[in-house]
Amino acid sequence: MIDYSPVVEVEAGRFTVGEYPDAAWARKGIDALRSVGLSADALTLLAKESGEVFALIEGVLGARPERFDIAGLGSVLARGPMLTPLDGPARDLAQLGLAGTMRRVGFQAHDGRIFEALTARGGILVAIHSAPRAADALAILLSHGGGNAAIGAWAGRV
Repeated sequence: MIDYSPVVEVEAGRFTVGEYPDAAWARKGIDALRSVGLSADALTLLAKESGEVFALIEGVLGARPERFDIAGLGSVLARGPMLTPLDGPARDLAQLGLAGTMRRVGFQAHDGRIFEALTARGGILVAIHSAPRAADALAILLSHGGGNAAIGAWAGRV
């Protein structure tokens, strides 16, 4: 069935997202992003809760991760600018999961389902909030093991 609901404008900005199979691979990709000048403030990390993920987020972003209960994933640790538009004021991640909220940061629902499935399998979602450097971020994610990496091309449209 085709969804004919109106397009709603949002100001989420553009995110480039990739999924890494584990913390070691994620760290390599993040180090590569940082080596070209992309700021830690632009990074969002999200993964199922574990000590390894806690250490990765704290080490890379310099702050303790937040704990979220996300529909379809359960308990996750996350930190970064993408969480604000995803969760929204109604704390939507708990009800809608990634599949239901990734549209807010420029991805279609099927992309959200892919990111949700990969994260459920233990993957680590890495997102970069940097519209001017989106192509650079995408190339780095892809060349350093970031699977299903994509730019939120539908930014600003829900």
